[in-house]
Parts: sequence; C-alpha cells; structure tokens
Amino acid sequence: MREIASALNEKTAIPMVRAELELIIELQTDEYWQDITTVMLEDARKRLRSLVKFIDKTKRPRIYTDFADSMGDETEIALPGFDSVHDVERFLDKTQQFLRAHENDPVIHKLRFNERLTKQDLDALEKMLVEAGAGTHDELKKVRDGSGLGLFVRSLVGLDREAAKRAFDGFLSGKTLAANQIQFLNLVIGSLSQSGLIQPAQLYESPFTEFSPRGVEGVFPLDQVSQLIGVLDEIRARALA
Repeated sequence: MREIASALNEKTAIPMVRAELELIIELQTDEYWQDITTVMLEDARKRLRSLVKFIDKTKRPRIYTDFADSMGDETEIALPGFDSVHDVERFLDKTQQFLRAHENDPVIHKLRFNERLTKQDLDALEKMLVEAGAGTHDELKKVRDGSGLGLFVRSLVGLDREAAKRAFDGFLSGKTLAANQIQFLNLVIGSLSQSGLIQPAQLYESPFTEFSPRGVEGVFPLDQVSQLIGVLDEIRARALA
C-alpha cells in the first residue's frame, strides 16, 4: 500500500487523486502504521481502489515456456448439480411467466410489498410453482439451498416502489438531505424496485460510483451509511423465512 500511495503521489494533477492526497501522504509515513486497525486499513483500501487505475503500468520481463502437452481421448463427464444454459433459461422463463400471471397471490404479494415471510409461505410458494410446472422439486431445491426461494422470486418480481420508499422512512426521519443524497437514495429505491435486492457491496460500484468514486461513503457520513445498509439488510431479511 505504501508503494501504491507513492505511485499515486505522482498523479496529483488528477482531481480524483488530489481529493485523497491527505490519505496518500499519510500512508507513506511510519506514524500511520503504528496501531493500525482493520477498520483503518479497510477504509484506506476502499478509498484508493478506484485510483489504482491511474498508476503507470510497470514493464515486466517476458516469460517464455517450452513444454509439450499430451491429450487423451475425449470423455463426456456429467457434473451433478450443474444445469445446461438452456435448462437454466427454460426454468427462469417458465418461472417468470408464472409469477407475472400470479402476482396477486398472497405470498408473491408479500414479496413485492416487503412483508415478512414465514416458512409456511415459502413451502406454499414452492408447492405452487411445482404444481404449475414452473419448476421441478430438484430445481427449486437448488434455489432454496442457494440464495433462498424468497430472494430468488423477489429478484424476478422486484419490489413495489412505494414499499421500497416506505422502507427508508426511519432512515429519513429527522434528516435534511442534500440534492446528491436525494438522487443517490432515489437510485437505490429504483434499483430495489427492479431487482428486489441490493447487496451492500453494490453501493461501492457503478452506477453508485457516479456520485463519488467512494460510492455511498462519498455521499453519506459513515453513521448514515451504516443506517442505510441496515435498511437493505432488513429488506433482504423479510424475503427469508
């Protein structure tokens, strides 16, 4: 990290680098590394990771290899647990068609409107999908063993926009947001209405980095970042039994 900071120190003509100049200089001192904590190191990593692309690529020596490889006869091997792309697309297509036709079903309604699910809800949803031919027991078992059936269905039906807005009522209480903070939050709500779920890591990636190279931490103070992520965690939890 010291080497990275030293290399970035030569790129202060770039506004994004200049904005982090204080940290870049501090990283090169011995004092910074005394009593370093994981939180400090993680903060520095997040703040510098989008700047590394500005560092000049160093020339590396070419490496040549000279070896012979032998190939035997081709053998088809079945990999249990892996479907073909066609099978996955067929499953997703059938499931989406079914969900669109039954969006007012009580369990699907709960998922769309961010209401908490029970195990009985998920069992009823799985039974309904199987009976409708939208998926087999094996296909749905893979879904439940993966991200979970509730999150999977939520990703297909999305989250009602008004329900997504209501989820942030507590976060907004007592706050006066700046224009860029309002725009950032509207983007979060729009993404939730489309995909039904946002992982906290996505707040540090495009399109959220269009507001700041540091993502959400460049728009909100750290205590509010924690609150915002808490809302996203709660929205996710409501799709789980």
